[in-house]
Amino acid sequence: MHEPKDSRTCSLCTNLLPARFGPQLITLPMHNCGTRAMVTSSMKLMLEMLPRLRGAHSRVEMEGTTMTHGWPDDPTGAYRAYLLTAAATSASRSSWTSADGPLPTLYLSHGATQVYSDAAWIQQLADWGKRLPKPLGIVIVSAHWEDAPMRLSNPTAGTPLLYDYGGMPAEFYRLQYATPGAEWVAQAVRSLFSDQVVHEDRRGLDHGAFVPLMMMYPAADVPVIQLSIPTQHPESLIALGRRLGELRQNGILVIGSGHMTHGLPFLTREMMFEGHIPGWSSDFDAWAADALERRAVDELLDFRSRAPGMPYAHPTVDHFIPIFIALGAGDIEKHPAITRVEGYTAGFSKRSFELA
Repeated sequence: MHEPKDSRTCSLCTNLLPARFGPQLITLPMHNCGTRAMVTSSMKLMLEMLPRLRGAHSRVEMEGTTMTHGWPDDPTGAYRAYLLTAAATSASRSSWTSADGPLPTLYLSHGATQVYSDAAWIQQLADWGKRLPKPLGIVIVSAHWEDAPMRLSNPTAGTPLLYDYGGMPAEFYRLQYATPGAEWVAQAVRSLFSDQVVHEDRRGLDHGAFVPLMMMYPAADVPVIQLSIPTQHPESLIALGRRLGELRQNGILVIGSGHMTHGLPFLTREMMFEGHIPGWSSDFDAWAADALERRAVDELLDFRSRAPGMPYAHPTVDHFIPIFIALGAGDIEKHPAITRVEGYTAGFSKRSFELA
């Protein structure tokens, strides 16, 4: 893997991948070729790409600024149609009891704003939520919050969402997910880690948390707390997950939220608009599915060097490492991983699974 000579443009990017990995790539400003320091926001990168990838643009007014991007005419229409009946149905479900036994743990590919217009993906997440006992509380670790020491989001009801994406249509900033106060869930987490957890007063749920939960628990009636990822060391994250796993027997659902493949710097027009799935994405997905089926924890821990498609599937590892929280909390060595969502979005695998 080469390093770019400057922080603005890497002229070698169009020649990085073997021919089997797909069409010629578009050279992107701020592309980092896998160097994490230079790509600090996936959403910013996506925003830079959209005008270059799409021929027909629509005008968007947001905070007094006119922006041009290609979006569906009604970018949240599928989600709003889903809510017409889903919220009431979800609210009427009975909650977890001790008779249900420990809840499973989840690793999910959370998507972003495109989920709101994808009826099939919404339904996949909704069906998954219905399979599970309705949790009393949720602890979620998102790829979009890396900070040490480990931090807790504000558990107070009414804490605003963190719309950690820029330049999107205004509809995406009007979406709400007003969950109940989660003080007791935060206290349960603190009890596991003593003084090692910092309370972050200004932090609400980011899109890695609220987007999938809006589909799985649309009534917004389950308290949610978010934790930061304090390290990128897989073994340490598995150990962290094991401690969080103690919450499962108290009706708290533990979720690692990322994306099974997330090669955003390598996104192409063919991936975005023609359904092309590059080899680096499908190869990595197949490898991960096989390793999970075999419970090959050592291989998963060594994904940087063992997984095909690296570093393109994860030029930064933030969207894969939440998997280790789930593996630790669910105890992969004792319980098989069951895939609940699969398929691709813009060429990225959205494989998601649970551990009993």
